[in-house]
Amino acid sequence: MSDILVYEEKQQDVQETGPCLEYLLQHKLLETLCTLGKAQYPPGMSQQVLIFFSKLLSQMQKPLLQLIPVYRPVQKLIGLCALPGSCNEKEEALFLLAVCTRVTQDPHVLRYVLQLSDQQLAPSQSQHSTQASNQSTETASSQSEPSASSVVRTDLLWVLLQLSRSQRSTVRQKACEGLLLLSSALDGSPGELLPAGTRLGELLAGRLQELYSLLPVEELDAAELSCWPRPSWRSESPPDHMTSFLTWFDFLDHLTSEAPPVLSVQLCQRVRQLWLVETLYPQLLDTCEQGILVSTSVLCSAVRLVRSPCLLDQLLEFMLRTPSVLEVLLQCCDHISDQISMVSLSLVDELLQKPHRDILDTLVLSFLQSRGYLSSPVGGQEDRQPESSDDGELAQDLEDDPFFSDGFPDDHLPHHHHQSAAPGSSTDIVNSFLCLVPVQVRSAHLLQEGGYESYVHDARTLVTNCQSLSLSWDWPQTLPPPTCSSGEEGDFFEGHLLRVLFERLGRILQQPYELNLQLTAVLSRLSAFNHPLLDEYLLDPYIHLSPCSRSLFSVLVRVMGELMQRTQQVPSLSERLLDTRRTLLDQNQNTGLEHLTLLQGIIVLEEFCKELAAIAFIKMPLDRDHQNFSSGSESSRTEPN
Repeated sequence: MSDILVYEEKQQDVQETGPCLEYLLQHKLLETLCTLGKAQYPPGMSQQVLIFFSKLLSQMQKPLLQLIPVYRPVQKLIGLCALPGSCNEKEEALFLLAVCTRVTQDPHVLRYVLQLSDQQLAPSQSQHSTQASNQSTETASSQSEPSASSVVRTDLLWVLLQLSRSQRSTVRQKACEGLLLLSSALDGSPGELLPAGTRLGELLAGRLQELYSLLPVEELDAAELSCWPRPSWRSESPPDHMTSFLTWFDFLDHLTSEAPPVLSVQLCQRVRQLWLVETLYPQLLDTCEQGILVSTSVLCSAVRLVRSPCLLDQLLEFMLRTPSVLEVLLQCCDHISDQISMVSLSLVDELLQKPHRDILDTLVLSFLQSRGYLSSPVGGQEDRQPESSDDGELAQDLEDDPFFSDGFPDDHLPHHHHQSAAPGSSTDIVNSFLCLVPVQVRSAHLLQEGGYESYVHDARTLVTNCQSLSLSWDWPQTLPPPTCSSGEEGDFFEGHLLRVLFERLGRILQQPYELNLQLTAVLSRLSAFNHPLLDEYLLDPYIHLSPCSRSLFSVLVRVMGELMQRTQQVPSLSERLLDTRRTLLDQNQNTGLEHLTLLQGIIVLEEFCKELAAIAFIKMPLDRDHQNFSSGSESSRTEPN
């Protein structure tokens, strides 16, 4: 029959209705087919009816869905899809996809397919009653229609969502493609968009909440979650619980990237409310460490996988703009459980890689804006004289002390390192980090590993990536004037994040190796961003710190002092450090080394200082004057290129 109708249409103009199609419409043959399909008379009839409707809607060029003899049987057939025990999932998915394709070609029929009445199109109407009635003009046959409650349960959106749960990958993909087509068709007038868009957002976000609730919290491994491969909603592999959740999250991420802006906002807001606020947040407050660990790990995976700007904004609305949530997440960075601390630091690291200005503004820059970490200038002068300052004397003492001499062969350094430079120059800044680690605790040269030059390539990549993120953020090129008076110097607060990072860094010699790696990765990424406040506070050893203030360099200096005291009790220090490096490089399987945590912490410190030196080298070439990098006189500052 479908072949006859298609052939007839090809012989006529699209506007004309052929005798075969007219006969089919006048005698309500499509309704008869639906009745036979529902009754399964003869057996297998429902499958054939679905195939016929799919061909009719996909091959006919005439706009059919706006015709009552067509859209009413289509509505009935939609109600017969995705029923429990159905053996026609493939045919149902193809039929629904054909309906959705038709809707995109003629968005005006959307209200008929979704069964939205004129009254329900009003924005004030509840979304749960949008499927109650659409047949007000057809009272004669209303008795054969499903009740309002059953229609709500079998509307097109609900049916597509049910098919997206199928164990068959082809059915899942067709259902998701149908949802994508419907979302694109919802870009209509506000009255038409709100009811269906709200319903769609409730269903999709509710499905994400359901999948998250099914996760086996006690069985999940945070280490596996941190490196879980990016799933695709088009994947054909049979998913487990975690893969199902992340696959659906990937689908929502894709849908909100492609859908109309109003619909995307509606959906993402429901995701935040149903999943993040109502389900995940209570787990973050749980006293069970496993619950906190898994919820933070899943949140970290979501941040890592998200690409939709709208969905990312709602994730940040939950994490950064909800004070109670932000406080909990940052407290977890210094949790008594090292695993929770490491996962929380990983979450911060993932956040810093997202293209959203509010992340750095909220976590770091808003606290540094006043520059309250600086001591009051003497005699009203803001120009610093590093050679007479405490930090300058400290740097000079470190260079004079044989424990803090450079120790790298001359041929390891660029040629311009041998040029004389005034204290506070770019050369001094690089050397300040290189000289921090005492000679007798350095071990990289024992395995013929390079100096900080080995980090230059990675540092250039890191700085480039961070700069590409911040290009559109319109950051200032010069430092703002300090706004704190001398009486407020002791009130400076570096922010919850930097406080946690500095306190963790101060305990680097007592922490596990993996935790230290994650900690230094976050600090390195922060240092790589091209903002004058970050340059000054994290990479300038020569700033005048106000009382009770600290910087990254001052924390490292204190750690080096503790290191020198603790290593006096470790015999054969160089040999032990060498064995530890070999163990970390899998060249030595001896994991029972005494003082292992201390030795690993020393190695991480040495490499971290070289990494900071490399970042400083990339951000301020050695032939550039120091005033272009840190807080010199505002009158003498020039904008960096």
